[in-house]
Amino acid sequence: MFDFVRIRTRIRALAIVAATAALSACASVPGPAPAGVPVVYHLNEGLPQAQRAIGNIRNHLRAEPSTKIVVVTHGKGIDFLLDGAKNDQGQPFSGAIGELAGRGVEFRVCNNTLVGRKIPKEQVAMEAKIVASGVAEVARLQAKERFAYLRP
Repeated sequence: MFDFVRIRTRIRALAIVAATAALSACASVPGPAPAGVPVVYHLNEGLPQAQRAIGNIRNHLRAEPSTKIVVVTHGKGIDFLLDGAKNDQGQPFSGAIGELAGRGVEFRVCNNTLVGRKIPKEQVAMEAKIVASGVAEVARLQAKERFAYLRP
């Protein structure tokens, strides 16, 4: 006589093995590369910090080209985004700003800083967007849009 319980148990075991193998094979099939983690770079210290940030952002994009990066500035952090700003080698920041903007990096400038320092909006690089408050923008990006926070 046949032992139907034993046969049924073996069939179930074989089915589990086959299903596990099929799932493992599917898991190893490469899919689209995941997008990088969105990141907000927070700048408020002046030109040396901006120069460091530009290097960090270039390195970041080299490693993760699809990363969404937003640079939020306030206080002295806006200085590199003003007309005529130069790095410590005397090179205008405008070239680096244009290059990074062309790669999808967004620049945001605090309007409170502009008003407090009496800087006309026309002096801000055309690639930059003016936001009501730099600190509020950093908080919004972190809390509502889940951006990782970096401060070079």
